[in-house]
Amino acid sequence: MPVTLKDIARRVGKSVPTVSRALGNHADISPETRAEVQRVARELGYEPSAIALNLRRRRAGAISLISPAHAQVRFSDPFFAEFLNGVVEAVAEQHIDLLVTAGADEDVEALYLKQIRSRRTDGFIVVRTQRTDSRINLLREQGVPFVAYGRTEENNDFCFVDEDGAAGIALVVDHLASLNHRRIAYISEPLFLTKAYHRMMGFRQGLERNNLPFHPELFVETHFRQRSGRQAAAYLLDLPEPPTAIVAANDLLALGAMHEAQARGLVVGRDVSITGFDDIPLTEYVHPALTTVHLPAQEFGRRVAQMLLKLIDKAPLEERQFIYQPALVVRGSSGPAPG
Repeated sequence: MPVTLKDIARRVGKSVPTVSRALGNHADISPETRAEVQRVARELGYEPSAIALNLRRRRAGAISLISPAHAQVRFSDPFFAEFLNGVVEAVAEQHIDLLVTAGADEDVEALYLKQIRSRRTDGFIVVRTQRTDSRINLLREQGVPFVAYGRTEENNDFCFVDEDGAAGIALVVDHLASLNHRRIAYISEPLFLTKAYHRMMGFRQGLERNNLPFHPELFVETHFRQRSGRQAAAYLLDLPEPPTAIVAANDLLALGAMHEAQARGLVVGRDVSITGFDDIPLTEYVHPALTTVHLPAQEFGRRVAQMLLKLIDKAPLEERQFIYQPALVVRGSSGPAPG
């Protein structure tokens, strides 16, 4: 049976209200009594009720993550699943609930306001940030604690965790240029997303520093998943002068592109090189294994959640903003340019 306030009260010979206030460090309880009650509570293994703690703190004991419909974030997305796992681990350690809601296209601000006014949440994790993001502007105006996974193109005066996507894609271009690829294509996620825009800019910067031209016909803006990657690759490989290498903005797009290339009888890594970004677990086990850029998705989720919990508790933060420097992982899907 769990230890209760009554058990502690019997042991120390005090009333239950006195024990409760001693455990809450109230000033009207003498230091000696507070110390005695807290000592006995530790000896008995007393754990305060999460509900009682939240009532005392005037907290909901929960944080929210609203999955944006426009970004097609799904639990089947391996990167998002790993990110969410990190969030879940961090909040569980602090006995906090996580509320995950699927966003609606029509009025995302109304959905945030509904949760804020319900007082069922103490703060928000914002994912898939946009270059101009009304969600962040709203949370600023409402004075609600939040941490974003990603930045905006506006005033980044908020707490966030992000990766240097531009540097990551530029590393990929450097790698392909070193293999003598000169016609390099790019498959992009929707460019209203900040991370997609940063990665696209990294592609342009990589071409420029390797003295390679940007060919508009080798650039495709599409969605997020394998089907979109396959369709984009079909267009690129049907060009009169197809690319010798395809850089995809995420691993799922790259896997779709690989499927299209292989369906045409091409050997990936020999006839055409294909690269991804994120380093989801599957990339190591496809054939050939995918050259990609590593991001620690679970660590990102954990860090975002820990930052938010500290904000809610008004605890000091070592870093309000963290930008991860990604690393290139070279595998079999990239090789020397043919011919």
